[in-house]
Amino acid sequence: MITITILKTYLCNIRLIFTEDTVVPLTTGDQRETILVVDDAPVNLKVMQALLQSRYEVMLAGDGEEAMALALSSNRPDLILLDIMMPGENGYDVCRRLKANALTADIPVIFVTAKDTGDDELVGFDAGAADYVSRSVSPAIMHARIKNQLDLCRANRKLHLAYHFIRKTFGRYLSEEVVDNLVDTPDGLKLGGEKREVTVLMADLRGFTSLSERLPAESIVDMVNIYLGVMTEVIQRYMGTINEFIGDAILAFFGAPVQRDDDAMRAVRCAVEMQLAMRQVNLRYEEAGYPRVKMGIGINTGFAIVGNIGSSIRSKYGVVGMLVNITSRIESYTVGGQILISETTRNACREQLRIDDEIRVLPKGVSHEMTIFDVGGVYGDQPLLLAEKSSEPLVTIAPLPVLVSPLEGKFSRETFDGKILQLNSSAFEMQLDQDCSTLSSLKLILPNEAKLYVKVVRNSSVNPIIVHVSVTYMPEEAETFISNLMHASRCALTA
Repeated sequence: MITITILKTYLCNIRLIFTEDTVVPLTTGDQRETILVVDDAPVNLKVMQALLQSRYEVMLAGDGEEAMALALSSNRPDLILLDIMMPGENGYDVCRRLKANALTADIPVIFVTAKDTGDDELVGFDAGAADYVSRSVSPAIMHARIKNQLDLCRANRKLHLAYHFIRKTFGRYLSEEVVDNLVDTPDGLKLGGEKREVTVLMADLRGFTSLSERLPAESIVDMVNIYLGVMTEVIQRYMGTINEFIGDAILAFFGAPVQRDDDAMRAVRCAVEMQLAMRQVNLRYEEAGYPRVKMGIGINTGFAIVGNIGSSIRSKYGVVGMLVNITSRIESYTVGGQILISETTRNACREQLRIDDEIRVLPKGVSHEMTIFDVGGVYGDQPLLLAEKSSEPLVTIAPLPVLVSPLEGKFSRETFDGKILQLNSSAFEMQLDQDCSTLSSLKLILPNEAKLYVKVVRNSSVNPIIVHVSVTYMPEEAETFISNLMHASRCALTA
């Protein structure tokens, strides 16, 4: 779960910079801040050095060129005291040069001069000065004006570091819009939400639970990190907000905190690109010696509660409601490489989708049947398409007995007998002793004790019960067994 409490505390601390009586300096120990004094009169330089050297490191420059060189040196000053009336380049021009250079623009400049009319001050501030001090002021006032500018400089530096810390840290989890909202309006972190229309996307790796039981923990973590890293980039590119990671599952939504007319379309395009990005994920898996995997994605559009959800101790910016539950059900119907969307999502995308199939389902917790759509791509000015689904011929074999366990979520229920009658590398035709509804998930145990996972995609016969299933996950030993079986059957047909 992505927490906002840490960020809330951090933002509150940032605001203290401007409200506390004292600001903790960024320097530590005996390190002192450096002041550059610029004046063409040697006596003025000596006076200022005597005044400042007990508290600061002091650098001296007799003209604008020397001042620029010292300001750009490795021993960069923290503040510059600048005379105005100097031969050649005057103080106003030197200040303008300092502010025009990105390396010196943030160094505060205080004009220290005998020119103390109102018009002179206006010219100085217009040139970029932070303050304007007459030479006639007392040493105490001079120190106070210097301290004030150094305090403000430290506060701005601290705010800058905090801002980049927030963007770097929380930008890994939240969309750019959410981070901007949190930075700009910290009060928006309070608990609460609003009902609005969003499009929810849920993605999950097929068979990853079984895979996690077979590989070392460090390999599983590495696989998850590779997968989530690639998918996070895709989701953020389409301006989606990642609600949370649940193991290998991703829950994201489109339409909050910023709502756009094309939220549903961006979600579907994002899903297509996520499926295409699985090539990159599996290439990295192969390089690391990991097995290839497939992903299923479900998408749904409707109204949900969006906002800061949780408690004062732990909270997240997320989405809750029946919409999320139905999206999870839609995703559970997918096989590897598939994108299934609700009718509301399809309607929101109008006629810009390639629909490969329509399926009637009755999700748990829903009172009526609904139609879901198998998306093969997005048309329009920039088409984004998955490969056309091809039908590999089934090979008839001698009936192969298997044990069948229907799955509820990740867990299997009772076991009954079944037989594989025909098969190819990704689908089987089976006879079952018990009825199984369309899109139900099954675990099969082969005669060699190897396990694989399938999903019922079509019921072909009632008596006997004949179903067509699609493989969702097949470990190496099961793949080897099925491959050898197909090879033997083909050889028998050609003998």
